[in-house]
Amino acid sequence: MKDFREKLKQVPTLPGSYQMKNKDGNIIYVGKAKNLRNRLKSYFTGNVTGKTRMLVEDIDDFEYIVTSTELESLILEITLIKKYDPKYNILLKDDKSYPYIELTNEKYPRLRVVRNTSRKKGNHKLFGPYPNVTAARKTVHMLNRLYPLRKCEHLKKKECLYYHIHECLGYCVKEVEQEKIKTMCDEITSFLKGNSKDIKEKIEKEMLLASQNLNYEKALELKTMLEDIDITLSKQKIDLNRNYNLDLFAYYKEENYLSITVFFIREGLLFGRHHETLVTMDNEVDDMMQYIIKFYEKNVKPKEILVGEELESELLSSYLDLKVSTPMRGDLRKLLQLGEENAKVVLEEELEKIKRDDSMKEKALSDLSHLLGDIKVSRMESFDNSHLFGTFYVGAMVVFRDFEPLKKEYRKYKIKTDVKDDLGAMREVLYRRYYKVLMEDLEKPDLIVMDGGENQVKVAKEIITSLGLFIPILGLAKDSHHRTSKLINDKLEELTLDEESPLFLYLAKIQEEVHRFAITYHRSLKSKGLLSSYLDVIPGIGETRRKELIKQFGSLKRIREASVEELSQVVGEKEAKVLYEALKEEKENEE
Repeated sequence: MKDFREKLKQVPTLPGSYQMKNKDGNIIYVGKAKNLRNRLKSYFTGNVTGKTRMLVEDIDDFEYIVTSTELESLILEITLIKKYDPKYNILLKDDKSYPYIELTNEKYPRLRVVRNTSRKKGNHKLFGPYPNVTAARKTVHMLNRLYPLRKCEHLKKKECLYYHIHECLGYCVKEVEQEKIKTMCDEITSFLKGNSKDIKEKIEKEMLLASQNLNYEKALELKTMLEDIDITLSKQKIDLNRNYNLDLFAYYKEENYLSITVFFIREGLLFGRHHETLVTMDNEVDDMMQYIIKFYEKNVKPKEILVGEELESELLSSYLDLKVSTPMRGDLRKLLQLGEENAKVVLEEELEKIKRDDSMKEKALSDLSHLLGDIKVSRMESFDNSHLFGTFYVGAMVVFRDFEPLKKEYRKYKIKTDVKDDLGAMREVLYRRYYKVLMEDLEKPDLIVMDGGENQVKVAKEIITSLGLFIPILGLAKDSHHRTSKLINDKLEELTLDEESPLFLYLAKIQEEVHRFAITYHRSLKSKGLLSSYLDVIPGIGETRRKELIKQFGSLKRIREASVEELSQVVGEKEAKVLYEALKEEKENEE
């Protein structure tokens, strides 16, 4: 641990944001403080333990920026966290938005499940969030069966199947009364706000009619639907006398582990709950503030959020531009206490497993460091490639930090069409990746993991050396049964490793993930159809040109039959030649 006593004397006792850096100059932690000097001193003069000690031991330098107000320091802190994604700042494990049920505000409305809620206000009504996407889809399916709303994305020229099975009123060919549509939308809205009376009566009438017509299969299906509604609503009931619309954040901390519970309450109903257990390095109050702010970057803000009294509610309110309060009595206070109890119970149930997993990761990282000659390893980048019909290679890169995947940093690569082998494809991917790292001053990995043996390691070493970089390389060679059998370092030496050790298991996990990611990319291209598959991997042909080709020729068959001259009128001469040869080769492979 470095001695910062002299530098700390120069730090002002003002609000601001501070940035911790490691020996490579990378920012590994960003924080804020009302008093910069006191906060920074606490890292280097106090008795730090556990995960916080790991952070402090990794600090080689620090910087700070003074701000005029606490709000400015919070804004700066969040901005820097977004920019640098520091290793030790709290991360959302589930970094995706929640599904909502959307009722569109169109002439002929649609009901569907959506995640992208950033459309213009007034163009839709949103209900949710639904942490359980299955429940949301089941609800939409039920409502779409009961109410014949429009089902298609764009109105067609004639009736579709939904019209013939009485789940659509035929909006594409008929002028439907707006009053009838409004009645349906009002009943759907009422149900999604918790009032099930109208819909239950509707289902009961249909069930009775089906039974009278001896259609017992449909009657049983409707009876099951009624039971599902009762179960869903009984789970949502909470003891509140008002139609609150709010999110509630509660937490519980033990050692360096922070358990977070979120309740979603809409119209007085508990729509769902979310839970995460995360590692906290510093102050759990600051970490909770960061967590809540990050949470609303991808999710819809409610009218109000409730937090514990430890959090800076006024600061949060100013940043998020919504009401943030701390209930001190009554039903909402009981609900906050219930959330805290939930967070505690979940952590107590998970703690032993979490500790065991962390212990295994620490052991694996220690063994890896020893294996590489006492080089400290945190960030690992791994590569693999796949191909379509023996040509048109695609590459993939996955990123892990301390054996945890960083999915936001995964990358896909389209390979030049003249590449005909795995090593050529890998050579191009590695060069493009690390040339960009150099040009854009991106964070370099501590280790490159190749999904392959000696030849893959040689290619990686060649590219890294040509760019003047010094990054350790490790190859994971497979045996005849496609199982990882040995490790090869950048000196082409075979390294011995116990197959039952945590390090072997985590390296195998990285290998499986990069292979999965490459194959998934490959399959996604194939699933778009042969035309899209080829166009997606040919440089110079993007979405716009693909649409132009389809518009001009109408089908893959006609594109196949087109000459180079005809294709070049749409995509240009160079791309036309490549596309022509690709389609010709694909046809020969079929034959």
